[in-house]
Amino acid sequence: MKKITMFVWNHFTNDARVNRECTTLSEDFDVHLIAIDDPKDDKVLRSETINPHFNVSRVKRYPFIIECYQKDKRNFAITVGAVTTVIGAGLFFYNWMLLIYLASLLLVALLGAKFGKLTKYFVNSMIILRMIIKGYKDNADIYHSNDLNTLPQGIVCSKFRLKPKKLVYDSHEVQTSRTGYNEKTIKVIEKCLLKFVDEMIVENHTRAAHNEKIYGFYPKTLYNYSELYNIDDKPSAGLHALLNLPQDEKILLYQGGLQAGRGLELLIEAMPKIKEGTLVFIGNGKLEKTLKTMAANSTEKGRIKFIDKVHFKDLPSYTKGAYLGFQVLQNICFNHYSASSNKLFEYIMAHVPVVSCNFPEIKKVVDQNVGIAVDSHNVDAIAEAANTLIDNPALRNQYSEQCKQVKLQYNWEVEKEKLKQYYQAIAEQPEKHVWQDFTHFTSEASVHG
Repeated sequence: MKKITMFVWNHFTNDARVNRECTTLSEDFDVHLIAIDDPKDDKVLRSETINPHFNVSRVKRYPFIIECYQKDKRNFAITVGAVTTVIGAGLFFYNWMLLIYLASLLLVALLGAKFGKLTKYFVNSMIILRMIIKGYKDNADIYHSNDLNTLPQGIVCSKFRLKPKKLVYDSHEVQTSRTGYNEKTIKVIEKCLLKFVDEMIVENHTRAAHNEKIYGFYPKTLYNYSELYNIDDKPSAGLHALLNLPQDEKILLYQGGLQAGRGLELLIEAMPKIKEGTLVFIGNGKLEKTLKTMAANSTEKGRIKFIDKVHFKDLPSYTKGAYLGFQVLQNICFNHYSASSNKLFEYIMAHVPVVSCNFPEIKKVVDQNVGIAVDSHNVDAIAEAANTLIDNPALRNQYSEQCKQVKLQYNWEVEKEKLKQYYQAIAEQPEKHVWQDFTHFTSEASVHG
């Protein structure tokens, strides 16, 4: 079997999309996924076998000295201080210039720890290097980079060799229009790196059209649909008992990362206007502390609950207990506006009606009578939609029944056939010689243009 080496910039403990892609590809290829170790979680293994043709390796996130510092900062400081004092004293009597060099080195290290960006750049650079070393040894037939932060690894491993290999760039986000990213800088970087890529995949047609507009070519699409399953076969997580709620309490669910731009603050603001039910957040993220503070200060604080993130394989057991699900992304960047979010299809798969934003990719699904699409920036509109489903159980149940039909169209069992076709076509393409590849990536025109 031909071999695929794939890179992902996370721990691969809760990445349902990458898991689905690797599992699908392992039906026809040997797949090696290179992820990042999580030093804070002892349950995360450095290597594991998912199935006979799908293996995962995780590279170290931090150099040894940083790991020691994070595990026990106080003892680390005492140890380093004692050792430095002894060495410094010895150098003072031997050569005062060496002492100056040591002091300078310590100062640089201190400044690096003081200014987080320096440490972050160093740590990330070492992760990239470790990924490249591990990936290069594979000598795979095809390399697959998930998102821009693993594309350099894919390029070095696939193209910087006498016999270049194929490279697939799987962009899960719109890299040039994300919160916290410099659009102009990212566009220059991505445009240059795309010249090395043999095939590009994006999440949906809205994003593909955007890509064509800025780069001049229309990439392949691969929607992030949920796996097809019968929710009745999934065991219940006992969500009501877990939260100490009556069995007839309506659970108004948000599941996913607690991140900015997802309208989560508005859900809390809407609770005083929502007549009935308990708002439940399942997940964690940078916004967690802010949301919990908002909830504690809300007049409806008794109706707002939080549950830590749940492994994606167990999540349906929680989702099935919801009365409705929220997906109220904010239009703060094109990445959000163009999303066809996985959690939307997770709700549908669990037969849970949705209150969603009215962005194009999401609205066209929700409008198939599986929920209500609203102006997600409007608290009153969100509350009104929730109250419509609360006041009309028959309508809510009608939407729930329709989910059973809609999920037959929007599921991974259907979508994965596209991925298999893409890869079979790539695998059958003839290899380039090194001089052809050099011409390929130095040309000013994109290979797709």
